Amino acid sequence: MMLGFPSLMYYLWVCLEYHQGKLIVPSSFTVSGISEFVSNDIISKVITGAFPTWTAIKIYMGYIVYSALCAYFMPGPVVEGLPLPSLGGKRLKYLCNGLSSWYLTLTLSVILHITGIFRLTSIIDNFGSIMSVAIIWGFTMTTAVYVLTYLSGKQHRMSGNLIYDYFMGACLNPRIGRLDLKMWAETRVPWPVLFYISVSCAVKEYELRGTVSAPVAFMVLAHFLYSNACQKGEECIPTSWDIFYEKDGFMLIFWNMAGVPFTYCFSSIYLMKYELTTGNVITHSLPYTVGLYAALLFAYYIFDTGNSQKNRFRMEQNGSFMVRNAFPQLPYGHIKNPSYIKTEHGNLLLTDGWWGVVRKPHYTADLIMALSWGMITGFGSFLPYFYITFFIFVLTHRVTRDMQRCAKKYGKDWDRYCERVPYIFIPYVF
Repeated sequence: MMLGFPSLMYYLWVCLEYHQGKLIVPSSFTVSGISEFVSNDIISKVITGAFPTWTAIKIYMGYIVYSALCAYFMPGPVVEGLPLPSLGGKRLKYLCNGLSSWYLTLTLSVILHITGIFRLTSIIDNFGSIMSVAIIWGFTMTTAVYVLTYLSGKQHRMSGNLIYDYFMGACLNPRIGRLDLKMWAETRVPWPVLFYISVSCAVKEYELRGTVSAPVAFMVLAHFLYSNACQKGEECIPTSWDIFYEKDGFMLIFWNMAGVPFTYCFSSIYLMKYELTTGNVITHSLPYTVGLYAALLFAYYIFDTGNSQKNRFRMEQNGSFMVRNAFPQLPYGHIKNPSYIKTEHGNLLLTDGWWGVVRKPHYTADLIMALSWGMITGFGSFLPYFYITFFIFVLTHRVTRDMQRCAKKYGKDWDRYCERVPYIFIPYVF
């Protein structure tokens, strides 16, 4: 996994960059055929088009440093996380300044682009090299966190298997002062980078044609909504499972630093590369385009309000609930006096709002959005559908794991919950 996924990223990049999204294979599946394919069609292309240049280092690492400084110094509310058993029930404090940092970033990016100090088209022009820098940084940060955790004696839930522990992580809450590295990596890096990749594609298209096509604008909107949601609802994240339980290893660090922004962007890259290569713009009929925009916005509404309902419910139990006027605050995002099942463990299982309709409403919405990201590009390549394909595999594993864990932990209370909310994704279907 740690070698396979970066290799897959390069393979898919070659398919996008040099073959208009067509999946390429060796001319013959012999040792020499495969060797020649890897050497000539993959490695040589990576060296030529994705070598980590100084420009790419300045772009990516410049943003990493800038983002970390914003996370450390920008103003924002302080929220307490859940009690951590590893710290004797202590609650860590999280500075949730993602929103102020996000607005500052949007403003600065416009100024830098207009003044010519940093043209946003530089991102798409150096995409392969920037991806390589991100991959290297993903391994570097993972190694640094792992080694420093060992040196400080703060390792947690170790298996004794070096490779497994490196993948899963050694530290639960790595910090530099008040900067929580895990929360910063989860919200401040992947989604803004993903958004700006799409913005770069849109600006590039505008400079070439004088207009931005509906599919490209769709991807900018889709990635803005996702990135904005992470920043405006950041105060909900300290009570999430990733922050509370997951350790900070390769799985989280590499995925956030490189995996998310440089694989979830395939729809935007495909639209741009198709136009640059063929001279034609991918367009659709008005009903098809309007239908996808409507599906995206509807799914986003469920995604946003569903996550808000769940996390604000948790925050109320945690005593950290707060009201913020971050844009957009959608109706039905907070349920007052919700219904729930109280388990023998003292945990509360929400059975109201979207969570009274299905058990995983945010995943259903996520899948609809992911599908729309592919469909807006048409059906000329599999790569725009890589995200939803990968997401289905991840969610299948995650949901199965969650169901088994909850059934084991809550017993009869979980049976009562399943009777109350019988469907997982789609009411009356599944």
